[in-house]
Amino acid sequence: DFGRKVGSKECKEGKIFIESQGICTMAGIGVEDGKAKLALDSCIKYLDTKYGMVLQQPAFTEYYIEYGEISSYPPGYKENAGIFCHNNPWVICGETVIGRGKRAFEAYTKFTPAYIEEESDIHKVEPYVYCQMIAGKDAKRHGEGKNSWLTGTAAWAFVAISQYILGIKPDFDGLKVDPCIPEDWEEFTVRRFFRGAAYEIVIKNPNHVSKGVKFVKVDGKEISSNILPVFADGKLHKVEVVME
Repeated sequence: DFGRKVGSKECKEGKIFIESQGICTMAGIGVEDGKAKLALDSCIKYLDTKYGMVLQQPAFTEYYIEYGEISSYPPGYKENAGIFCHNNPWVICGETVIGRGKRAFEAYTKFTPAYIEEESDIHKVEPYVYCQMIAGKDAKRHGEGKNSWLTGTAAWAFVAISQYILGIKPDFDGLKVDPCIPEDWEEFTVRRFFRGAAYEIVIKNPNHVSKGVKFVKVDGKEISSNILPVFADGKLHKVEVVME
């Protein structure tokens, strides 16, 4: 409405926002021409911190009428360059789209409670629950958690780790297996209930790759794709996946 750019290198503050980098790469936009990698590399360069990625940079130091509330918070808090845990998983999902499993898992561990218990003196919130926001690098107490429980982070973090990193994703035709993991992971097992049946999925990574499925066996028989069939029979089906 004001005719001014938002999230542009031409802006004085707020030159880059996390949402567009995450959502676009998660959707596969820019993979073929290298723009997805550029966007994710820019997240690392401008947004990443020890405790996760901040929402935008540089932080707003004055009130902008076209932004409204986002520019009214102190720098490093809430939407004004705080680490919004809700949208960090979108960037993680984007990293798996371009095959960077190690980077995806590293980003996941930065704000996930199980990995930051040793930071409790800084984090200060319950060590078993996600925060809506963690104070960003512009804040006086960088790394301090805010608004625990009040967030959609838990759901999005679960999607990021289970569907994009471990790669067990519901698909229209069945259960798709497409992991994107750190190269040093050798094997892991996932049990998944899906459309009336249970699947015990053992994923092996003998060649230490991040992404790529060589073959899939279901109940001892090799299938032609990485989409597991829908059984809906109430039984447990054993699945073996080998990456390459």
